[in-house]
Amino acid sequence: MKWRGRFEGYNAGALRKDLISGSIVAIVAIPLGMAFAIASGVKPEYGLYTTIIAGILISLLGGSKFQIGGPTGAFIPILLAIVMQYGYENLLIAGFMAGIMLILMGVLRLGALIKFIPKPVTIGFTAGIAVTIFSGQIANFLGLRGVERHETFLPSMAEIIHRLPSLNVYSILTACICLAGLIVVPKKWPKIPGSLVGLLLSTLVAALFFPGQVATIGSAYGAIPASLPELHIPVMTWELIVKLLPPALVIAMLGAIESLLSAVVADGMTGDRHNSNRELVGQGIANLLTPLFGGIPATGAIARTATNIRNNAVSPMSGIVHGVVVLLILMLFAPYASNIPLASMAPVLMVVAWNMSERKHFAHILKTRTADSIVLVVTFLLTVFTTLTTAVEVGLILAVVLFVKRMSNTLSVDKVLPDPSVKHEKVGAHMVTEQHDCPQVAIYNVEGPLFFGAASALENSGVGGQTGLQQGILLLRMGKVPFMDMTGEANFTALIQKYRKFGGTVLVSGLQPQPLELLHKTGCYDMIGQNHFFEHTGEALTAALAMVNQDRCSGCRHMAFRECTSLCRRTQETKSSFPEGAVSVPIPVNSSR
Repeated sequence: MKWRGRFEGYNAGALRKDLISGSIVAIVAIPLGMAFAIASGVKPEYGLYTTIIAGILISLLGGSKFQIGGPTGAFIPILLAIVMQYGYENLLIAGFMAGIMLILMGVLRLGALIKFIPKPVTIGFTAGIAVTIFSGQIANFLGLRGVERHETFLPSMAEIIHRLPSLNVYSILTACICLAGLIVVPKKWPKIPGSLVGLLLSTLVAALFFPGQVATIGSAYGAIPASLPELHIPVMTWELIVKLLPPALVIAMLGAIESLLSAVVADGMTGDRHNSNRELVGQGIANLLTPLFGGIPATGAIARTATNIRNNAVSPMSGIVHGVVVLLILMLFAPYASNIPLASMAPVLMVVAWNMSERKHFAHILKTRTADSIVLVVTFLLTVFTTLTTAVEVGLILAVVLFVKRMSNTLSVDKVLPDPSVKHEKVGAHMVTEQHDCPQVAIYNVEGPLFFGAASALENSGVGGQTGLQQGILLLRMGKVPFMDMTGEANFTALIQKYRKFGGTVLVSGLQPQPLELLHKTGCYDMIGQNHFFEHTGEALTAALAMVNQDRCSGCRHMAFRECTSLCRRTQETKSSFPEGAVSVPIPVNSSR
């Protein structure tokens, strides 16, 4: 997406709209930026630095016109774990490395691959993150003292229960006032940020009626500086890079997923279309530079992006304005932010967690009671009780395994037999049945993808069994095989070689382009012979009848050669399909061959 296209027709009226929307988003972003930083185990000003620097760069360089970038709730459990395990300085290095990874993902055009992550996995870990964020704010909501932070859910809950005797009634009252503002204001006055009203009202009440009774940002973290920090390039060693590679990869992957999901939401609200790879490059540059000023990892923020669009943003200028306004407020009002109670920040994050929980989608997938429900629940539980990395890895593996299992059931290999209930004049009641068929020609329908998960179905179907080998001519109707992989090709080739070993002949009809191309590449096509491939089954039947040994067929106790060939030719002439016998289980496939 070129700058000329993003600002085509831009005028003073558009600038005015961007100034208004950017300013409103900035007011929403300030409390969230501080809250996300505190919940991630770092000082609140680091969240503001991220909002300013990453917010401007993502709007300036990203692939979505309306994307608002900054710290987000999805990162909280990951960043907290990294801070507790590696420290704040190493978090900056991990974020720097994640920026490089995101740039590489965009340059290598991997943006489209993120879309292939199954929805149950994304909803599962998003809901799990929401639970982690919500539970992590219980201590501040209740004003508990001496709470030790833990990386995982169960130890954190045990710590809260252990510290319950120290709850602070003033903190609970302050939190409830802020929560009321978050709930009531958006309903009564949708244009006014509820988080700002809740924070201001609860801070004012705490300062006037019970000063010193509630922990504040200043008492917990010190005064917030009124300016950006100086540029600081971290010292990196090869040993440190190797150690921080796993957390950096997690930051990059989650950042890519969240930013592209946010861009998709923006597209749905505006009818615009984002550039996935450019978005990844923009996110990467932002995460590359933000740590140099003390900022934490950033990504696209769905709620702030939606707020930007609802307030009539026109271009990326609104995101740039949002970052500049936050910088101005930081420089002018930073000392006052130190008076905000921690209890006021808790309900802000709790509401964020509630909004990001995907509860409706979660319940919808759960009600289906399918394999996707299993993937959803497993990913959710692992996110809550272990780590996000483990949850995503297991969720993806489980989704793939269950998908392969479902796909393997779509392959059917059925013997084609005329329907015994249909009377034929020349043949009379003497019909070809499952136990009583043509002594020289075996016809099978193969339907569904022939890949590693279903390749054994070909072997277990009876094709190439002792009876089939005695018949000598095998006709495989493969018009409904859309795909074949190397495992499927190996099993298919083994079947052909088995028939050839016993002097048999294999004919193939209706082969689709992908399997045909693969057989060409592996040499199986030449082994079968070009003259044994046919576009339609009728043509293959004509060739099969020309190969029939008349003496053998006429001497068969089951059926005279005349009757056998008459039935086959009549079926060919009327172009009717061969009805399947009692052992057949028809599976609908799109191909008409």
